[in-house]
Amino acid sequence: MDLFDYMRQENKKKESPLASRLRPRTLDEVVGQQHIIGKDKLLYRAIMADKLSSIIFYGPPGTGKTTLAQVIANTTSAKFTSINATAAGKKDMEEVVSAAKDNMGMYGQKTILFIDEIHRFNKGQQDYLLPFVEDGTIILIGATTENPYFEVNGALLSRSIIFELKSLTQEDIKTLLLRALSDKDRGLGAYEATIDDDALDFLSDVANGDARAALTAIELGVLTTAPDETGHIHITLDVASECIQRRVVKYDKSGDNHYDTISAFIKSMRGSDPDAAIYYLARMLYAGKILNLSPAEL
Repeated sequence: MDLFDYMRQENKKKESPLASRLRPRTLDEVVGQQHIIGKDKLLYRAIMADKLSSIIFYGPPGTGKTTLAQVIANTTSAKFTSINATAAGKKDMEEVVSAAKDNMGMYGQKTILFIDEIHRFNKGQQDYLLPFVEDGTIILIGATTENPYFEVNGALLSRSIIFELKSLTQEDIKTLLLRALSDKDRGLGAYEATIDDDALDFLSDVANGDARAALTAIELGVLTTAPDETGHIHITLDVASECIQRRVVKYDKSGDNHYDTISAFIKSMRGSDPDAAIYYLARMLYAGKILNLSPAEL
């Protein structure tokens, strides 16, 4: 790493969004997901013992998939490399595999490859990884918001353990927001901001389990609110509601959320349940879905 790379990384730490700066560095800092990282759970034991096998994290946005990968990067003795499937290609994977072979041959060091948005890789790209996951050249960590049983090759799935992450609870979101306001090193503590209880309740509710959305909103609120006469920033309900004006709705036009919601809507219509039908219809419209259902579908 040269001086310019070092300065770029240091500037990135300072200028990156709050949600990125506040990522947990250890398992003890992670909020939520205790069903997979509780101290008696398999993933916790594997990370602490540095004995990971290939795994896939599956869950909604803002629930901590990339965060857990970063925690693993901070605790493992293996070489940790990450790529994003939206921008990477086969050549990038070939370079990782080549370096992994060198590290294993010369130093006996394992390589962990984290692939974010792994469902974006096509079948050929996923197949390329198979022999190297099989022989242990790389330990794969994949992250996806889509159902891996549909979007990831069965051969890769059979060689991986799948961990499903859940949406964070309101209490989890409150914990993160209060941590952000008090942390003077990586958070917003230097601004000495306070937040009203009703504003805290509002943000933790409207974020709908998405930590990134909640942290983005509180950062916007603090940075755009003028201090009062005592020099303190006060986040009221009005300020909070301006920073996140729409509830975060987990909905996609082609994934599980779409099919689950539209199926529930159709079944409610067939079952003559008007309240449920209106709820699911409103959910789809709120998320931007333009309905075009034929009589046969209803």
